[in-house]
Amino acid sequence: MKVKVQTLDAKASGDIELNDEIFAVEPRADILHRVVTWQLEKRRGTARGARERSDVARTGKKFGRQKGGGTARHGDRRAPNFIGGGKAHGPRVRDFNPSLNKKVRALGLKMALSSKAKDGKLVVLDTLTVKEAKTKALLSQIGKLGFGNTTLVIDGDMVDNGFALASSNIPKLNVMPAVGANVYDILKHETLVLTRAAVEKLEARFNG
Repeated sequence: MKVKVQTLDAKASGDIELNDEIFAVEPRADILHRVVTWQLEKRRGTARGARERSDVARTGKKFGRQKGGGTARHGDRRAPNFIGGGKAHGPRVRDFNPSLNKKVRALGLKMALSSKAKDGKLVVLDTLTVKEAKTKALLSQIGKLGFGNTTLVIDGDMVDNGFALASSNIPKLNVMPAVGANVYDILKHETLVLTRAAVEKLEARFNG
C-alpha cells in the first residue's frame, strides 16, 4: 500500500510503502472488542477485601447471660455491630488479571491500524520537527493538514520535544512514542498520524 507523506506545513514529501500485512488487514469487530476489553481490564487495580465476621480473630464465646443481663442477646464479639467486629457485606478480593494470546493482541493492533487506513483516517508525516515550540503556530499547521476532532500522533523512539511542548495545550491531540501504540487509543481517536520513524518501528515490532 502506497501512501503520500506530508510535512507539518502540509507539503508533499514523497511516498511511503506500507506493509499490507500490517496496514491492509480486514478488521474484525470481535477481535478488536477482545483486545480493547483486555486492555481496560488490565488497567484496573486489585480490589482490597475487608474482613468479615468469619475472618475476625475474636472469641466466639457467648459473653453474657441469655436472660436477666439487661442487654441484647449477643452471641459473640465478632458481630458487625461491635467495635473490632467483622464488616457486614464488605468488599471481596477481586483480581483483574485477564490473559489474552499474544497473537490475538498483535492481530488486534494490525486491525486497528488497518481500520484507520481503510477509512482514510491515516496521515503519514515526514517528521514532527517544529521551528518553534508554540501552540498557536502548531494549531495553524494542524488546520492545513485536516486532522479530525481527536487525533493521536505516534512518533518513533521518542516524541520530538518541541512538538510535545507545543501540543501539550491542545486538548484533543495526544502524542506517544511507537512503543506505546495500542488498540484502545488508536480506535478512540478519529485521526491517526504516524511519522516515517513510527512506521518503521511498528513494522519492526511485528517482524521482530
